[in-house]
Amino acid sequence: MEKGEAGEKASWKKELTIIIPTYNEAENIPELLERVEASLKGLRAEIVFVDDSSPDGTAELAEKLGEKYGNVKVLRRPCKMGLGSAVLDGIKLSEACFVAVMDADLQHPPELLPEMYEKLKQGYVLVVASRYVEGGRIDGWSFRRKLVSKCATKLAHLLLPSARKVKDPLSGFFMIRRNIVENNLLNPRGFKILLEILAKANPYPVAEVPYTFKPRRKCRSKLSLREIASYPILLLRYALRE
Repeated sequence: MEKGEAGEKASWKKELTIIIPTYNEAENIPELLERVEASLKGLRAEIVFVDDSSPDGTAELAEKLGEKYGNVKVLRRPCKMGLGSAVLDGIKLSEACFVAVMDADLQHPPELLPEMYEKLKQGYVLVVASRYVEGGRIDGWSFRRKLVSKCATKLAHLLLPSARKVKDPLSGFFMIRRNIVENNLLNPRGFKILLEILAKANPYPVAEVPYTFKPRRKCRSKLSLREIASYPILLLRYALRE
């Protein structure tokens, strides 16, 4: 770590912020918080939930459980505004130089956070939890769903040269230096903000760490048919900017 980097890091109140967008995730919040907190022991870390007015009481439960840990923030938004904008709003509340993004549905293992954090400390600017590097895999998906995911990844690699450095550019689980996001004008329209970061910020160097993508145990997927249909258009927009 360079001296300038060490001084910059020391100036922040926290070392790491975990940003978790939520909508109707009340069933998952207790286990998620317990596992995230256990994985962050020894770090000056915080957790920021960005909730889009979940009718199941997700925000209220996160606030109540957060009192136990003392490092939890909850941002309530007035309506469903999308995952990408939730990440940017979470970064605005962050008090750390490093930020992680993960889902609340327990498909992303919090136990991977320390390894990802160590990669950033080694000098990487982006660390992606990957299903498609050696050691990574997907559990519980049908052949059809795996095929769709592979095709979407191939399409991203075909149209976006900056995405080719990452084997899993559609991952929703990643950790990044905060200034990389803040110094680039992001205007996320889709459900995969990592793609926009790759297209606009072109972060380098990038590390990928393998993980097992688990089946969703509770609640329903929030990926809509509209978002799936708009994916190729989104890629073309990014490609034209490159």
